[in-house]
Amino acid sequence: MNVSFEEIGRLAVTFAQSGCQAGQVCKLNADGKAVPCAAGDKFCGIVEGVRSGFAAVQVEGFAEVAVSGTVNVGYVNLCANGNGGVKAGTGREYLVVSVNAGTAVIKL
Repeated sequence: MNVSFEEIGRLAVTFAQSGCQAGQVCKLNADGKAVPCAAGDKFCGIVEGVRSGFAAVQVEGFAEVAVSGTVNVGYVNLCANGNGGVKAGTGREYLVVSVNAGTAVIKL
């Protein structure tokens, strides 16, 4: 049986952006713009789309994200991996509900 967490508790916010790409994690800079994360950064959400200098960023709910390294199911400290995804590290604690080859579903 497959379980889908898609759209559960989803909340997206529009930010001015610089350099963001859909599907990647992002953070906010000092000006309040969504920008790509460097390796080890804490992230605020996942970019859903970019248009005309703005980004829709999912900041709550369940979302699928690219992962590198070993990430386990359960509560895991995650940070940006520097390539648009996440890795286990010194970031915030997130609930990871599934892990598949190169991706995980997390609760933001």
